[in-house]
Amino acid sequence: MADSKTSELVGTVETRGIEPVPDQERHGHAGQMFWTWFAANISLLGLPLGATLVAFRGLNIWQAVIVAIIGAFGSFALVGALSIAGKRGGAPALTLSRAVFGRRGNTGPTLVTWISRVGWETVNTTTAAYALLSLLAIVFGTHQNTVLTIICLLVFIACTLLISGLGHATIMWINRWATYVFGLLNLVVMGFLAATVDWTKVVQAPAAPLSAVIAGVGVIAAGTGIGWANAGADYARYLPRSIPGGRLVLASAWGAGIPLVLLISLGSLLSAGDTSLAAASDPVAAIDAMLPSWMSVPYLIAAFGGLLLSNHLSVYSAGLTLVTLGVRAKRTVAVGLDIILTFAGGIYFMLVAKDFYGPFTTFLTILAVPITAWVGVFAVDMMRRRVYDPRALMETRRSGRYWYNGGFAWSACLSWAVAIVVGLMLTEAKTSDTDVWFSGPFSHSWLGSNGLGWVVTFVVAAVAYSLLLPLDRAVSAEATRRTTEPAEGPGYGTGTGSGSGPESGSGPGSGTETGTGSGTGGSTEEGVTV
Repeated sequence: MADSKTSELVGTVETRGIEPVPDQERHGHAGQMFWTWFAANISLLGLPLGATLVAFRGLNIWQAVIVAIIGAFGSFALVGALSIAGKRGGAPALTLSRAVFGRRGNTGPTLVTWISRVGWETVNTTTAAYALLSLLAIVFGTHQNTVLTIICLLVFIACTLLISGLGHATIMWINRWATYVFGLLNLVVMGFLAATVDWTKVVQAPAAPLSAVIAGVGVIAAGTGIGWANAGADYARYLPRSIPGGRLVLASAWGAGIPLVLLISLGSLLSAGDTSLAAASDPVAAIDAMLPSWMSVPYLIAAFGGLLLSNHLSVYSAGLTLVTLGVRAKRTVAVGLDIILTFAGGIYFMLVAKDFYGPFTTFLTILAVPITAWVGVFAVDMMRRRVYDPRALMETRRSGRYWYNGGFAWSACLSWAVAIVVGLMLTEAKTSDTDVWFSGPFSHSWLGSNGLGWVVTFVVAAVAYSLLLPLDRAVSAEATRRTTEPAEGPGYGTGTGSGSGPESGSGPGSGTETGTGSGTGGSTEEGVTV
């Protein structure tokens, strides 16, 4: 694209879609991943996660802190490890997934991911609108009505659209500077919340058994990093190949781990004497009730800002995912379509079916099973793949490198499907004890009842793919071709360019990697305007 370099300036619209970023247009450093994931996790809504550790798992504060450290740092280390694929291939995660599942086989994981993203964006938007309504009630004495509700939804959506629509460069800049502002507000609010802690009950709380600690780690990991695992590459795709992969892992783990450990630990302290936060259907209101009235204003501003920082990342990734799915739209248009859907969902939740919120979040929780299965397959593929063919990622013809058998890599698709079935067998979806939507035959086993079904799903997907991969002749042939032919450089953009660099790091694909590339011209993909 003629203006791709210009569009990577802060405040300008990113015109690049899902096509791989050429080496000559890559820039930045691993520290960008630190700010990206710090910004995504500074919302005070992380407090209820810590509250559940004490209220429902029976952990004492020291066990809760250990669980927070392992769950938060560990899950986002996985996010960082998977983001290495973005650096290698220069494309969004679900676009790179075409090389794993095949051009048609990738439709399933991509569709599930897009539905999940739009769903959680709707939840974020609704929650932020309620926070803004509460703020207006305190400052101006207003009362909720239809017009004011729509205005609050539009304000949050407009802020999200502005940042996500402008794209990568603006998001990277906002992540850093907005984190200082909202992070400081969060610290002030957290200080006042800490003053409400019943320290006597905290000190006297007995320790829970080791099994509860293990289950707690699973709860925190599933509620934090696992949900972002298939988005890391979206933000690492502009980084130079020469950046060591280990730095991405560390930057992601520390960026998310620092705020999450603080928030989860404080949530655990608050719940030691009062379990209302853990059981609250509206955590914004529950936290607000713990504060003196004059602290509600900075708290609600912090809550609104934290939700915005998380939501603009999700919307940006959702736009890329929608284009990967095959929608004939530029990235900016795809972002707009996502925003329209979240606006409609917010109106439905707040004005039409107010009792649908619980069932909807339950449905989104079920989608975590196929997403985790994708993570297991993709992680194994990363261990064996050092390069992605940029032209093949955008190719739609049957002769394309990633077409495999009829557009499917059966080893990956079958492993994904088997892992989903196993994961659902350990899953129970319910809004309450009396409203059970779905209950797998092993959902009340120790693994199922302790929320570790996602771990089993991940392991089954990874093991199954490792065993089936050598039997998939089409994928094996592509792997042989990859080792005997030089990788084609990204040909999306203008001019020519080449780049190379060693990579050493940890996580999937650790070791040494060299990438080269050159190319000219542009490309269009069937079903996608780029």
